[in-house]
Amino acid sequence: MPLIRPSREDDLPAITRIYAHHVLHGTGTFETTPPTQEEMAARRADVLGKGLPWLVVEEGGEVLGYAYGNWFKPRPAYRFSVEDSIYLAPEAAGKGLGRALLAELLTTLERSGIRKVMAVIGDSGNAGSVGVHTALGFERVGVVQSCGWKFGRWLDIVMMQRSLGEADRSPPDETSTR
Repeated sequence: MPLIRPSREDDLPAITRIYAHHVLHGTGTFETTPPTQEEMAARRADVLGKGLPWLVVEEGGEVLGYAYGNWFKPRPAYRFSVEDSIYLAPEAAGKGLGRALLAELLTTLERSGIRKVMAVIGDSGNAGSVGVHTALGFERVGVVQSCGWKFGRWLDIVMMQRSLGEADRSPPDETSTR
């Protein structure tokens, strides 16, 4: 039975390995050199230091994926909007773990006062990521064509969004985020 929980420092080797696979073999990220475990630790610490979630999904004690939310943009007016990131180990694809992980991330973000979540999905052909976001209520809002070059070809990014809670129907609780 899969377990979704907040990430821990001892998850970093698995998180680093999962992300490295996507950097080296996938187009969901436009990074071309896998970050070190120390760099991934710094990224995780940055997210957690902002009071935002970094979750993992594990099964049988093995971390099979992770997801987190980070500010969409650093300026204060964006403080109720985040961009999500989600990555699964290759052996975890197609088992519903991504959907469960993203659903829990959305719940956690909403509880913290976030009103808008953006997905900036690398590669318009990334059916898995577009599909899981669509299944969880994200709407496609645009495509930035040919903005990344990886594996000898131009890649698009797909922009998707989902509102949480009261969205823009009421003022936010100014004490709920940074």
